[in-house]
Amino acid sequence: MKLRFMGAVRTVTGSMHMLTVNGSNILLDCGLFQGRRREAFERNRNLPFEARDVDALILSHAHIDHSGNIPSLVRSGFRGDIYATFATRDLCAAMLPDSAHIQEQDVAYVNKKRARKGLPPVEALYSKEDANASLQYFVGVSYDRGFEVTPGVRATFRDAGHILGSAITVLDIEEDGRQCRLAFSGDLGRKDLPILRDPSPIHDVDYLIIESTYGNRRHETPEEAQAALRRVVNETYRRGGKVIIPAFSVGRTQEIVYTLHRLTEARQIPNLPIFVDSPLSVNVTEVFRLHPECYDEETAQFILGDRHPDPFGFKRLRYIRDVEASKELQFVREPVIIISASGMCEAGRILHHLKNNIEDRRNTILIVGWQAPHTLGRRLVERQEKVKIFGEEYTLKAEVEVIGGYSAHADRDELLDYVRPLINGRLKKVFVVHGEEEASLALADGLGDLGVPDVIVPELMEEAVL
Repeated sequence: MKLRFMGAVRTVTGSMHMLTVNGSNILLDCGLFQGRRREAFERNRNLPFEARDVDALILSHAHIDHSGNIPSLVRSGFRGDIYATFATRDLCAAMLPDSAHIQEQDVAYVNKKRARKGLPPVEALYSKEDANASLQYFVGVSYDRGFEVTPGVRATFRDAGHILGSAITVLDIEEDGRQCRLAFSGDLGRKDLPILRDPSPIHDVDYLIIESTYGNRRHETPEEAQAALRRVVNETYRRGGKVIIPAFSVGRTQEIVYTLHRLTEARQIPNLPIFVDSPLSVNVTEVFRLHPECYDEETAQFILGDRHPDPFGFKRLRYIRDVEASKELQFVREPVIIISASGMCEAGRILHHLKNNIEDRRNTILIVGWQAPHTLGRRLVERQEKVKIFGEEYTLKAEVEVIGGYSAHADRDELLDYVRPLINGRLKKVFVVHGEEEASLALADGLGDLGVPDVIVPELMEEAVL
């Protein structure tokens, strides 16, 4: 029995790990590697294994850095089952074709530049047809219902509390008369966040693969985040400005909408027009409505006791799909809230809203998620005086506010607290993945201090025998 770490090691993207047991190959996640354009294209195009040799894929959740290379996997010859929760499958039905659209747009841009240099065109990583074709291999499974993956391997999904449908995978393995339990955290969520349930505990684990995105940092509390959101909206309203919120389409948009709904109902913020301007966000929100079984008790009670039974729709909220309706927002002069993708301000309609509002001191650009290096979002967080949008230079005059408490990832303390109950049990070894090197090493040190017998931060393509 062995594990090979093929992505999201000493970095946070491209989650992909291979478990080989009883002669079968089980892939844990198949995410897109996101980084500098050329490196990302080469790594995503050239899978580090033969796709036809993979017997099954277990998908932790729908985020593109975990699911986004599934169409390439199928295109390359994979014909096994893709096990995921029902909510994850439904999210992928919206997100994978959208990812294909982005791939095709990127290649169109690259090919224009190549044509000017007399170079031949390159092909997109995958097409919408590839994305849609991959969906036929998904097998939906509920939380806490065990299922056989391959001979000798039985899996159970536990709620990870990260995004809708996210799962911790617990694998009960028997090989050559030996039994063990391996758990893969995927991305681990936080306690007491709106909408979703808290991460479910796991027990009697021999081996654990755990993420470390925030292995060296601590978050604000959800209460602090809500108070900060309330303050920003009220202060911007008093200036007569707009609040522009770049937000990821999955999870963050719905969380912000839900919080604004509650603040409006409680009359803690003005009853402002709110626009969610992102086709993917609209589609994803429809999936959220389909899966109330994932909601926590607080959200369920809010729906039952509210005259608006939909937590993602209320009187002053409007979802926008149409391009022309999106363009009309630039002519709005009164205070409004605009939520749009992408979350790191690298593509999509948010760029137009930033272009139209960045040079007005009355407005606020509200950052509610981590911004990667070399992105427009990071330059806004750094409050650089001049930034480029669509190749044109703009002066940053709007206020920039950053709220860190809306992260859907467990922070350092929460990760350590999750592992702590396992220490005095069967736990033999922990593999720390899905974090920048500094964060992964810091969490590994913390786990060692807890008393974990063996902690490993693997290198790319490193193999471990269990």
